[in-house]
Amino acid sequence: MEWAAEGLVLAVRPHGESAAIVEIFTEAQGRHAGVVRGGAGRRMAPVLMPGNQVAAVWRARLGAHLGHFTAEPLKARAAALMADRKALAGMSAVCAMISRAVPEREPHPGLYAATLALLEAMGTVPDWPVLYLRWEVGLLGDLGFGLDLGRCAVTGATGGLAWVSPRTGRAVTAEAAQGWEDRLLPLPPVLLGAGPAGPADLVAGLRVTGHFLHRELCADAGARPLPEARARLVDLLAR
Repeated sequence: MEWAAEGLVLAVRPHGESAAIVEIFTEAQGRHAGVVRGGAGRRMAPVLMPGNQVAAVWRARLGAHLGHFTAEPLKARAAALMADRKALAGMSAVCAMISRAVPEREPHPGLYAATLALLEAMGTVPDWPVLYLRWEVGLLGDLGFGLDLGRCAVTGATGGLAWVSPRTGRAVTAEAAQGWEDRLLPLPPVLLGAGPAGPADLVAGLRVTGHFLHRELCADAGARPLPEARARLVDLLAR
């Protein structure tokens, strides 16, 4: 069994004395793990930093096996963002969220393309946190739970949307929500593609996406929580 593809390094953990188990996200193979011989060594460590783009070849005797990767560097994003604390935190959150949310070996080509576009923006676009928020909305859609923020779930109105149902992910107008506000999530204009995108609005938007990501990924008993990398990013943006 063998395939070759460009991919995004998501996570690396030591394996034995000098090897590493590496997770790579590719367009056709999805999130895929494999052993890299010498992956914990001095030569490969800079190549296998989460966020880097690599040319990977995976081989195994059987498809169900963990298999082995060989990887060559294509783009060292981690080093390029090292001087930007927020962007580095954003890249770490992206990698950690994909590793946590995307089922192994399940292709998500749309999410892959959106992820690369977001990572490129982190080095060039000042308002990339807005793009990160939209990326989380897209991630929810890929997981099968797209938010429905186009019209009110109660009246069908498209204006005056101010709240989100924490159960259905549908928007509600301020008028229709009267008396129920304590049971709903505030809907910041930034989630509607309008209005300000200051720290408070971004955090409010991430509180909405975080609620549904937690519900979809962490509801089962014993499930892992959302990654700490995401919490660190939200904390930095809140400052």
